[in-house]
Amino acid sequence: MVKGLEIDARLVISYNDDHVQVAGTGNYLIVNFPSQRVLDAATSGPPGPKKPKPPGFDPLQQLHNLARTLGLVLELRVAGKTHVTFGVGGAPKIHFNAVLGKIGSFFRGN
Repeated sequence: MVKGLEIDARLVISYNDDHVQVAGTGNYLIVNFPSQRVLDAATSGPPGPKKPKPPGFDPLQQLHNLARTLGLVLELRVAGKTHVTFGVGGAPKIHFNAVLGKIGSFFRGN
């Protein structure tokens, strides 16, 4: 079983002409999306008909469990503001910024 993963990295990923920043040190990893629009595009999946999720499948919980197994803390940020923290506690910690970002993107029509 994995005891923990140590990382030291800085990476910029270009996604549809936007830049997603990934940085990590020790067991802490930060993924920063430049805007809610970019996060929504990256997490929406491929175009076309959506496949139904299996009952009880929660992708956030799956990512959280993986982070805990690897001994990592994964922080998902949008425009520098923390939205979700994975790997700490019993469930992913969803921050208030995530709620405001989703409400804002709903009104922008993205």
